[in-house]
Amino acid sequence: MTGISRRQMLATVSAATALAVGAAQAQAPLRMRMTWWGGADRARRTNEAIGAYLKRNANLRVDTDSVGWGDYWTRLATQVAGGNAPDLIQMDYRYIFEYARRNALKPLDEFIPDPLAIADFGAANLDSGRVDGKLYGVAMGLNSTAMFYDRTVIERLGLKPPDHNTSWAQFAELCVAITKAASKRGFFGAQDGGYVEPMLEVWLRQRGRKLYDDAGKLGFARDDVAEWFDYWDRLRKAGGSVPGEIQALDRGTPETSVMTTGRSAIVFSHSNLLVAWQGVNQNKLGMTPYPRGERPGQYYKPSMLMSIASSAPNPREAARLINFIAVDPEAGNILQVERGVPPSARMRGAILTQLDDMAKAQVDFISLIADSVTPIPPPPPKGAGENEQLLRRVYERISLGQASVPQAATEFHGEAARILERA
Repeated sequence: MTGISRRQMLATVSAATALAVGAAQAQAPLRMRMTWWGGADRARRTNEAIGAYLKRNANLRVDTDSVGWGDYWTRLATQVAGGNAPDLIQMDYRYIFEYARRNALKPLDEFIPDPLAIADFGAANLDSGRVDGKLYGVAMGLNSTAMFYDRTVIERLGLKPPDHNTSWAQFAELCVAITKAASKRGFFGAQDGGYVEPMLEVWLRQRGRKLYDDAGKLGFARDDVAEWFDYWDRLRKAGGSVPGEIQALDRGTPETSVMTTGRSAIVFSHSNLLVAWQGVNQNKLGMTPYPRGERPGQYYKPSMLMSIASSAPNPREAARLINFIAVDPEAGNILQVERGVPPSARMRGAILTQLDDMAKAQVDFISLIADSVTPIPPPPPKGAGENEQLLRRVYERISLGQASVPQAATEFHGEAARILERA
């Protein structure tokens, strides 16, 4: 023996083992889970962006998975209820209030400005992720309501396309002028927008009204909707928009729209769908805001947000990854506008030269309306989906000559209120 007791030997072995375990733990990667809905292109881009981030952070591992929209929310609800929520959760504006108020999401205010350097989002875009005054989601992309117009047809007719200064009265005059100048049987200036709920909402906001108030009730009077119905009834009768029997064939998709089927030069949609509409139309399309009213009425809507689960063990590290995806030009050049136009002005500027014409048009549109957007309204209340269908049914009766404007306005306002009470 060398004079070292058995007890000293055991102590030495234990200390060495502890050091080895500590070293192994220090080298073990930090792991996080991230989930989102979307298709193959979104998955490819997201995983590539995360890969770029991991090259800078060798001690991090991110496990990712995605499914389609229809399965996403069922699975997420099960994960949250079972205490197995992913650390990073792609969140939708319609659901963020519910999950935040169930304490399933972590407030992110403590991470601003470090590591969430998102000040250049602007107040409206930051507020889109707030619930009860706290930030629970960072917008990943933006869109807004928009008009698409057939630039080829309108310019060929020698007319000036609508722009952000076009008023509702001027818009009606342009639609009638397009119909007359085209002089083509079955072709009209615009689709009939009387049943388009997002357009009605903007029109109401331009008049100081709301589609739904903060309590989830109707935010407008019967006379407001009567005036709206009357505008479109007059425009259709003047020949500026398509007849009811033609509009009824439009099911709200790019493929079935009255523009794609050669029936009108103007349709109403959302800015992030310009690429889809252009993809099924040979003529060159343009995009502009809805007609101008007494006050601004459009708003930015987050195409999606990124949230952190309240159960995430390393929320600061999760916030660092969100910041990379949201504002870092390297991530921007990979993701581009697949999730919508980046809310970050710096990110938009960094990726602009990498985009094709249609993607650039989306970025330009978001920048164009930046000074006139209004705060985003609360998520639609229960029953809102049924009311949207009711609006179409009631207005179609006007367009088909089956109901008068006063009758339809009374019916819609009364039934919509009852639907909300039952919901």
